Amino acid sequence: MCRIAGAPRTLLPLLAALLQASVEASGEIALCKTGFPEDVYSAVLSKDVHEGQPLLNVKFSNCNGKRKVQYESSEPADFKVDEDGMVYAVRSFPLSSEHAKFLIYAQDKETQEKWQVAVKLSLKPTLPEESVKESTEVEEIVFPRQLGKHSGHLQRQKRDWVIPPINLPENSRGPFPQELVRIRSDRDKNLSLRYSVTGPGADQPPTGIFIINPISGQLSVTKPLDREQIARFHLRAHAVDINGNQVENPIDIVINVIDMNDNRPEFLHQVWNGTVPEGSKPGTYVMTVTAIDADDPNALNGMLRYRILSQAPSTPSPNMFTINNETGDIITVAAGLDREKVQQYTLIIQATDMEGNPTYGLSNTATAIITVTDVNDNPPEFTAMTFYGEVPENRVDVIVANLTVTDKDQPHTPAWNAVYRISGGDPTGRFAIQTDPNSNDGLVTVVKPIDFETNRMFVLTVAAENQVPLAKGIQHPPQSTATVSVTVIDVNENPYFAPNPKIIRQEEGLHAGTMLTTFTAQDPDRYMQQNIRYTKLSDPANWLKIDPVNGQITTIAILDRESPNVKNNIYNATFLASDNGIPPMSGTGTLQIYLLDINDNAPQVLPQEAETCETPDPNSINITALDYDIDPNAGPFAFDLPLSPVNIKRNWTITRLNGDFAQLNLKIKFLEAGIYEVPIIITDSGNPPKSNISILRVKVCQCDSNGDCTDVDRIVGAGLGTGAIIAILLCIIILLILVLMFVVWMKRRDKERQAKQLLIDPEDDVRDNILKYDEEGGGEEDQDYDLSQLQQPDTVEPDAIKPVGIRRMDERPIHAEPQYPVRSAAPHPGDIGDFINEGLKAADNDPTAPPYDSLLVFDYEGSGSTAGSLSSLNSSSSGGEQDYDYLNDWGPRFKKLADMYGGGDD
Repeated sequence: MCRIAGAPRTLLPLLAALLQASVEASGEIALCKTGFPEDVYSAVLSKDVHEGQPLLNVKFSNCNGKRKVQYESSEPADFKVDEDGMVYAVRSFPLSSEHAKFLIYAQDKETQEKWQVAVKLSLKPTLPEESVKESTEVEEIVFPRQLGKHSGHLQRQKRDWVIPPINLPENSRGPFPQELVRIRSDRDKNLSLRYSVTGPGADQPPTGIFIINPISGQLSVTKPLDREQIARFHLRAHAVDINGNQVENPIDIVINVIDMNDNRPEFLHQVWNGTVPEGSKPGTYVMTVTAIDADDPNALNGMLRYRILSQAPSTPSPNMFTINNETGDIITVAAGLDREKVQQYTLIIQATDMEGNPTYGLSNTATAIITVTDVNDNPPEFTAMTFYGEVPENRVDVIVANLTVTDKDQPHTPAWNAVYRISGGDPTGRFAIQTDPNSNDGLVTVVKPIDFETNRMFVLTVAAENQVPLAKGIQHPPQSTATVSVTVIDVNENPYFAPNPKIIRQEEGLHAGTMLTTFTAQDPDRYMQQNIRYTKLSDPANWLKIDPVNGQITTIAILDRESPNVKNNIYNATFLASDNGIPPMSGTGTLQIYLLDINDNAPQVLPQEAETCETPDPNSINITALDYDIDPNAGPFAFDLPLSPVNIKRNWTITRLNGDFAQLNLKIKFLEAGIYEVPIIITDSGNPPKSNISILRVKVCQCDSNGDCTDVDRIVGAGLGTGAIIAILLCIIILLILVLMFVVWMKRRDKERQAKQLLIDPEDDVRDNILKYDEEGGGEEDQDYDLSQLQQPDTVEPDAIKPVGIRRMDERPIHAEPQYPVRSAAPHPGDIGDFINEGLKAADNDPTAPPYDSLLVFDYEGSGSTAGSLSSLNSSSSGGEQDYDYLNDWGPRFKKLADMYGGGDD
């Protein structure tokens, strides 16, 4: 393949278009195959791969020129492919065995069809003079000379030396340490220097592989190297004086590990699986096997070659397949692949390095299993020319016969699955054939009822073919045919009434014993001698009977059209016909009697109750008639009042509004309130007409200006009886009692709460417990206890003596103390003496109270009051004379009192 060196990338599509145009112009027609024209693309590199470096160009054959192909790399982190097929490096990296081979994919954007090709990268082989030199002399590396001053002038040094890499073969047998080079500085003549090396393999992991003599600068390797682990070492050499001062710039030393053939090829999978359709032509691609070698892929040690060692079975030819020795692609080379004879081939594949050299190369093997896939090269064949079956008449979803076929193709595939169809003998579509998915049999099924009396036998023509058509070139008919003989079995069928339902028209009022009609059933079994008997199955009003032999229906009661069992003038009765076959069968029939109306019902007044006022104005009563008959035996109606009793026509008058309504009014100016029964004569329009005297209960009551009743009689007339009124009154009384009990309970509860407020809770601090009252007396200078002085002053407002803000309740107010007027000794409704006495009594009877008087603290009320003092209510003894230490023994409720009084002087 020619390559235009240095051609711009933009010219490549232009050159391809010109080439294609020239071919079309010449009229040459070449056989074109869409895909990559090469199986493997190779590129030889002279140095490591750098970012953005173009590596090679892959070409894709686009035959019709309309495909839009998108390229992808199997190593997108390392390589990318442009639209023109040029492969670039994504990053810089040293080329190693893991980058030696990768794949490039081409995918059609519209059809998603995909192709792939392999790419191999290798380094240029080293020249013989660049190989490892076996020499007894150790190479010497001298540090380059630094810039310095000489005679007061700067001397320019040459460019830094490029130290050639040191090539060291892997798996060396020693002896170790093995000397490599000696590093020396030309300043060691005047100074005492120390040499050292740094980098991976020296002072960085893996440490200790390379060592240097600090005095002589001799660099040595301490053990065998493995290229497959580390292919290159990058060290830096340093020279310092005895004080540690750097005297030379560090120099880089690169040590390349030379590959040896110490690794066998390894297949990616020990067992490879592939498929090939039977009957494939020679040259058909089957699969690709791949092996890798850990050795250098750019050297002979890593160049592999493939070959087939054996094929099993060896029929019809021992060489049915071949393999591309470089790519590992397996293709067919002989015809005769037949799955029905050989379903699977087993190939032993060998991969050898050293380009397949059997003497020096290392080898390994893997197994390739090639399965021959089935194609439809065998049509289904019926196992018999005629199949037989039978089916009882009137049965559906019954399997009549099983159609069996044979097919040599692979079971349970579209090439094996059979599809059945009926090609003749069933014009009405009474049969269908379904395929059993497990056995591939055809199940002939009845889908429509068959009548024995009409068809006693069917002869069907059926055909079987596969789900997919036969492969091209197969010399067999695509389908197989057979016949199916189906015999219909006669069974005892149900008798049936005709017509069903049967409708007759009769007038209502027929007397018992009247013959209505004959309702008989027919037996479809014409070839069976059977008798039919009749029985009554449903007769809601019990009006009919049927003769068990001849089916005559006779009345046993009067037919009434107004009966609740008659719906829309139709009465339904059901009868049963049973034969004496084996087994006996029966059928039902419905007789519908359409009843014609006669005038057998007198009209009645509607409504039957009404109300009106004591005077003719302002209202009247509108009435109508109810007649169960229908037209023409119903309305229009005639309304009238009877002649007797005489007070009816004297008190009332009736006026016909139309054929269905009339109006009843008071004839006199005033009628006393009460309930009156007014007879009304109503006559319908039947022939002959039918009359009736119907009673209308009229409630006469006192009315307001709107014509509404205002007395209790309206409640009764509205439907509330005496019992309902009594129940309502009882409910009201019970509700009032509950409200009264609740009020009493609330008052009693407030009284108990006020009594308990006088008691001091032992848990509270008595120094801060203030009992406030709205009625306040004078000061406490006077020791006389006068209850009259505790009454509420009439002229002093309590809010006027209270300071603004928050203060302690036992604190002396800071404002001027008011002067209270002399209180009157007369009793006052607000006297709280009884309240205080009740509180004292409750405190004396409280078992939880202390055994001495409780201290009731009131708000400070000023001085100079003329009211008596309440000091006499306190304990007669002084607090200082008591020993309160015993309060600690009374429990936690007296703990605060014990702390207040039992703490000594504090």
